[in-house]
Amino acid sequence: MNTLDKFIAYFSPYTALRRRLARESLKIESGRFYEAAKPSRLRKIRHDRGSGDAVIGTAGDSLRIQARHLDENHDLARCVLVTLVNNVIGTGIRAEPHVKNNDRELMREFNRDLLELFADWMKKPEVTWEHHWFGVQRLAARTWFRDGEVLAQRLGGNISLLDHGTRVPYSIELIEPDYLPMDFDDQAKGIIQGVEKNAWGRPRAYHFYKEHPGDPNSLLQFRNDTKRVKAETIIHLKMVDRIKQTRGVSIFASVLTRLDDLKEYEEAERTAAKVAASMCAFIRKSLDGEMGTLKADQVGNRTMRFKPGMVFDNLLPGEEIATIDSNRPNQGLESFRQGQLRAVAGGTATGYSSIAKDYNGTYSAQRQELVEQSVNYMTLREYFIERFIRPVWEDFVTYAITSGTIQVPAGVNEATLLDADFRGPSLPWIDPVKEITAEEKSVQAGFKSRSQVIRERGGNPDDVFEQIRREREEEDEAGLTFTSNQKSSVKEAAPANNNTEEENPEDTKGGTKTGKE
Repeated sequence: MNTLDKFIAYFSPYTALRRRLARESLKIESGRFYEAAKPSRLRKIRHDRGSGDAVIGTAGDSLRIQARHLDENHDLARCVLVTLVNNVIGTGIRAEPHVKNNDRELMREFNRDLLELFADWMKKPEVTWEHHWFGVQRLAARTWFRDGEVLAQRLGGNISLLDHGTRVPYSIELIEPDYLPMDFDDQAKGIIQGVEKNAWGRPRAYHFYKEHPGDPNSLLQFRNDTKRVKAETIIHLKMVDRIKQTRGVSIFASVLTRLDDLKEYEEAERTAAKVAASMCAFIRKSLDGEMGTLKADQVGNRTMRFKPGMVFDNLLPGEEIATIDSNRPNQGLESFRQGQLRAVAGGTATGYSSIAKDYNGTYSAQRQELVEQSVNYMTLREYFIERFIRPVWEDFVTYAITSGTIQVPAGVNEATLLDADFRGPSLPWIDPVKEITAEEKSVQAGFKSRSQVIRERGGNPDDVFEQIRREREEEDEAGLTFTSNQKSSVKEAAPANNNTEEENPEDTKGGTKTGKE
């Protein structure tokens, strides 16, 4: 209680008590918030309340340019992209049609016909004819990760000046995000960053540049011309962090500065090591030293060539040989680099071992990392399948049927015409013996089917079973027998019953009986 309160308490104790209670209440109220939100001289407080579109609108182009620069000039950034593409797309995501009849049974012949037709389309799936279907997937995924988004136009039927090049009249056109202007906004028309939306935020159309704004060969008067394309024909893959975010953000966004700093630091260390390797020794001499009779060049510099086992026996009085202690390479570089790469791996949803090419560790540690990272890769793969692969497959089947390229057989369940299963890269084996033993036991115990195991390994069960059947027929014709020809028996030997007197030899010899007397 301070002096004023004591004075007031002398004349009015009740008033002094109210003052004290009010002071304590204010003290409590002033501390009722998160410490992280309390400003101080050691903590910066962010006040940006902008929407996702507002943030991307000011930084989207810059992030894309920096991410591309790192992809072109930094090996670690390139390794991150390769790791993502290899684990999400692999050699390519394959389709397995699941068209069924009215009895809900697979129509195997029709499904095989669809796959054969799709194999022909995969050779020239896009308008330039430069990429195979699996190459299109990898290129689209790489652009999606690096630039934050990628677009594609779906083109089917007869289109002027377009030759599909396949039996099914359908193609796609890959579009870089540069064609979609980031600064094209029109509130009256509902256009936000080049995307026209309805009142609910659903895209109605995309406004693309007619030419790439960075192409040096494009005419200046046409660089800002745009054309309106309906959203129904556009596939838009984007990496988003906010609800109703219109444009995507690069997966490098949170690690760009770290990668850039790491690149500069490694360059500085390499330069320092080169300088240290070039400067081996120097001569320290007193001020009154003389040149003597040693060889010198035209400007008077002494020349001494170093060679293995060299002995300096011709130094002048007052001179001595000293070496440069460079402390290079830095002994802490490796541990520092590992720590930075672990942070980069966490920020880009990749595995540290994959981007650092550091595979030291036990089987359990490697397996734990692989299992944990597989969730990230599977999440990205499912999004890529549902937003890119499946729409293309459904378009392909639709145009194959409507163009008369393939005939739908009688009895087909039309609701299943577009059904298909898509298989990405399988989880790699760390220890094949342990992995295949676990799969074998799962099948025997009934936890998995053979078809499920084959699909998880990236195969088509129908193809595998057909190959096995054909191989066994050829082996029988040639009179060959292998251990794989032995069919597994479903029935197992009945366990011995040790609770009966007949099966216990000790009972007949007068020993201790375990059964009933």
